[in-house]
Amino acid sequence: RVAESHDADSVSDVLVGQARFAFEEKEYAKAESYLLRAQRPELAVKYYRESGMWQDALRVCKEYVPHKLQQLQDEYDREMTSNSTSGLEAMIQQAREWESSGEYARAVECYMKVTPKLTSDLTVMEKCWMKAAEISIKFLGNERAQAVVENVAPKMGEHRKFSQAAELYLTVDLIKEAIDMFIVGEEWNKAKKVAKELEPRLEQYVDERYKNQLKDQGKADVLANVDVVGALDMYVEKGEWEKCLETAAKQNTKVLHKYAALYATHLIKNGDSRQALDVYVRYGAPPFQQNFNIYKRIFSDIINSRDLNRPEAYKIWADLRDVMFDLCENMSKSSDANSPPHQEFESMLLIAHYYANRSAAMAQKSLDSIAAKLSVSLLRHTDVIPADKAFFEAGMMARALGWENMAFVFLNRYLDISEAIEEGSLDMLDHSDFQDTDIPFEIPLPEKAHLTSQQHEEVKEWVLAVSMDQKVEQILPRDERNCYEASLLAPDTGVKSLPCVITGYPVLRNQMDFKTPGHVANKDDWNKFLMATKVSHSTELQDVLKFVGAWCGATPNPSYSFQ
Repeated sequence: RVAESHDADSVSDVLVGQARFAFEEKEYAKAESYLLRAQRPELAVKYYRESGMWQDALRVCKEYVPHKLQQLQDEYDREMTSNSTSGLEAMIQQAREWESSGEYARAVECYMKVTPKLTSDLTVMEKCWMKAAEISIKFLGNERAQAVVENVAPKMGEHRKFSQAAELYLTVDLIKEAIDMFIVGEEWNKAKKVAKELEPRLEQYVDERYKNQLKDQGKADVLANVDVVGALDMYVEKGEWEKCLETAAKQNTKVLHKYAALYATHLIKNGDSRQALDVYVRYGAPPFQQNFNIYKRIFSDIINSRDLNRPEAYKIWADLRDVMFDLCENMSKSSDANSPPHQEFESMLLIAHYYANRSAAMAQKSLDSIAAKLSVSLLRHTDVIPADKAFFEAGMMARALGWENMAFVFLNRYLDISEAIEEGSLDMLDHSDFQDTDIPFEIPLPEKAHLTSQQHEEVKEWVLAVSMDQKVEQILPRDERNCYEASLLAPDTGVKSLPCVITGYPVLRNQMDFKTPGHVANKDDWNKFLMATKVSHSTELQDVLKFVGAWCGATPNPSYSFQ
């Protein structure tokens, strides 16, 4: 009062002094009142701050010194960060106070400042961030709310709270961001649902992301439910061919055979044509032109194999025969019926059938002559099969049966071809032994010799020994047509006989016709084959007869029936 009545200027100083004393006595409300009367609110802020009473400092600053509020807030944040335990509580308390006083933007800022610098408690952090988002969505308008959500949602995502993060995005209409968050959390059904209901244009995007993720994770089995071709391609990349074909088989023929062809090509490149053949045994041989080279390569690789001139090889030859038969049947119903490729495959079918027959017959002593005749008949096809192999096999089988003239001619021819292979040219080959036969002169030169050097030397020695023997003549046996007995074409008359389905030899008499035109058998050879089948119960011989039935149609009066 004295100051007020005598010196108005000193009033302020007196009040400040009283305020300082009140602060020291912890009478904060009284101190604040003195400073406000002295019109020194900045001192109230200072004293509160120095006493660690940040909430009061901020309150007074906001009300009386608003232009300094941001500076004080920054200072407060630094203080809180350096003292995490009390800082966390104070920061949350401050945020709540801002919120209750309607200072929503400041409340949001405070909540967002609860970071790993203040606490390691993830739950507390997440609650604060979600509170910040909630306040901004409720009170701060779409633009500000969106900015807060764009800050909060990724943080929640980092904490693997994908669903909550996505829901936040949805509240501010950030549809794609919400979908992406569901995708990151692998909540595909939710992502799909949001796209379908809120942004149908993104449905395909979700599908593609789903497929790509399944591909990245190698989950072909799951991918097959949404993207069959993608799954099939993945199986191919992983080398899981069986799964690939199993899945493809459930689709249409085109899809199945696209992957069957890829697998067959893969096997052929790896030198496993027999396995490639098995693919077509299992799935059939469609008449697709793009497959023709695969079929030809499988056929070529198998007829060039070294270890198949034996009874145990029957299954391989039968498989080759059956695949070629399936292919030819399919081609006969296609636009390629009777075309040159069709005729070429029919020829391959016949060759495979002869080889299969021969394998089956080789297991039965009673059918040695039929096996030998088949080897001789195969010489008709040396424009397709390796000539050195064919002449060697025919010669050795003829020799084993005592058909020495024939054996001598064939093995001599084998030696000539072997020499031509060494020289790299067939130009010097003498064809005089094969004039007036249907054994072709125009044949491809085999790339490499079929026999081992030891086998070759044995043949050479035998031919040399026989050539010294006056008993053996270098001529082929002739029949009543006055021509080579295995030739289908009789040069004198120009008549071409049909080959026997059992031996490949021309059927001149005792002809037995099948239902399918052009298929016949020599009755004696047919009956011999039937008898051997009946006596031996050989499954291979039975299989040959079953095939002949399918290929040629039933015989008019089959002599025997095999169960």
